[in-house]
Amino acid sequence: MGRWSARLWVALLICSGVILLDGLDVSMIAVAIPEIQHEFGMSAGTAQWLAGAYILAFGSFLLLGGRFADLFGRRRVLVVAMGVFAVVSVVGAFADDAVLVIVSRFVKGMAAAFTAPAAMSLLTTTFPEGPQRNKAFGIFNVFEASGYSSGLLVGGLLAAINWRATFLLPVPIAVLLLVAALRCLPPDPPRTERVRLDLGGAATLVTGMLLLVVTVSSAEHVGWASGRTLGGFIGAAILLVGFVLIERSVQQPLIRLGLFRDRGLVAANASAALLYGGAMGFQFLLALYLQNLHGWQPWQMALVLLPAGLMVVVIGPQLGTLMNRYGVNRVLLVGLTAFIPCYLLMLRIGDKPDLWTVLLPASVLWGLGFALSISALMVAGTSGVADEEQGLAAGLLNSSLQVGGATGLAIVTATIVPATNLSDFPPGVMVILGFAVLTLLAQLIRQKGVRNVGGGA
Repeated sequence: MGRWSARLWVALLICSGVILLDGLDVSMIAVAIPEIQHEFGMSAGTAQWLAGAYILAFGSFLLLGGRFADLFGRRRVLVVAMGVFAVVSVVGAFADDAVLVIVSRFVKGMAAAFTAPAAMSLLTTTFPEGPQRNKAFGIFNVFEASGYSSGLLVGGLLAAINWRATFLLPVPIAVLLLVAALRCLPPDPPRTERVRLDLGGAATLVTGMLLLVVTVSSAEHVGWASGRTLGGFIGAAILLVGFVLIERSVQQPLIRLGLFRDRGLVAANASAALLYGGAMGFQFLLALYLQNLHGWQPWQMALVLLPAGLMVVVIGPQLGTLMNRYGVNRVLLVGLTAFIPCYLLMLRIGDKPDLWTVLLPASVLWGLGFALSISALMVAGTSGVADEEQGLAAGLLNSSLQVGGATGLAIVTATIVPATNLSDFPPGVMVILGFAVLTLLAQLIRQKGVRNVGGGA
């Protein structure tokens, strides 16, 4: 494979730094919410929007952000969105009104929805498909996991001093990445034809995704069979069908619908949604069990999940070698299989937390599953996609993760309500176990189909 040049390493570090910042920001706010709620006298329903506004905007604008990167230049989109991210972080840090804090979180989510697919598509277009891209994705995901896991610890420490510090910490990181991108990444190539933005497609896509994410996120509170939930799903479906009709009729569609004929890409996105649905449910169950039932602090829970982060850090740099030697499909199947014994261990949680035979082994298995699966899914979901659509492919994968995570979390929450006794938890564990089994089965069926087509059997 040869040694990478300094230019390639710098490009990888910039892309990885962007995804680290996203993970850091999301996890820090999670542990700072009680302090913000106390200062502004927020109700619990209002406080949940400190995290929910970011997730809502991020999940809704990802596809648009990915396509913008393809159309207007990946470096250009990354730099502008990172600048917005830094400015809004400062606004949120000095806000003296609860609504302004929540609005700042929404705008940060929008900015991240443009930086994440821009960074990921920069990676896929910089490193050619095969061993180099496999290795790059392994390192990329080390940064992603490190950002999220370290954010829980850093956020807990900063929130104990002042919650505003959790808004300020990302600012110098964002500015550093912005300057590095301007100085070190090559300029975007000039376009040979004029870009005509599909405004109708953009409007129906963003509105439909917003409505879909809001509906999924609120279903646990208002009920899955409520008129509001059903109306939300119907409205989102109408908007997204309208989007498809627009894309079929315009000369320069926002998204080329033929991309969805790629079975590998569709399977990777379905698997990503199922995997993240189970993973978010697992983390939510663990938080309720340790913090609500046993009074643990967030930083103590972060220590329980530390082995998971260490697994990603240790395995991530070796993933390129593993995927080159054993194949992406085999690595993916091993990773997906690891989630099943992890979730089975959660059926053994008892009146007292069992660190050594339940929680820490589950954390190790969870980390192993993530370390192997996420990188392999990213490779599978971007392989064979043309360079001019890599941003869109990246946006699709990230959208699948977000919508899948929100859906899984909503289903688990609805299953375990009110989650005040240990007996409430087993049904939720069975839900995330079902997600893990379905993810594995989907990949087994896809890989069997690929072998049959390829071998004529």
